[in-house]
Amino acid sequence: MRFALLAISFAFGLSACSIPEIEAIPGSITYKGQPKTKLTKAPVGSTFHHRLNDEYGRPAEETYIIEPDRTLRLVRREQIIDPK
Repeated sequence: MRFALLAISFAFGLSACSIPEIEAIPGSITYKGQPKTKLTKAPVGSTFHHRLNDEYGRPAEETYIIEPDRTLRLVRREQIIDPK
């Protein structure tokens, strides 16, 4: 019984943890919704990168994943730092 309660509380605690969704910004592919065309030849689950200037005007790179319904999910945005 104690093990069951521990397992349930652990599962409940994990379900509360979630990765916050990244907001699309002007210049993002998914800004103002999904693109009109679908990527039909790319395999589901594949990723691709897109370069843009972020909301502060700095160069950034976004990573997208192609979902099973062929929509795009923004999973990461990183600032590009020039090593000069």
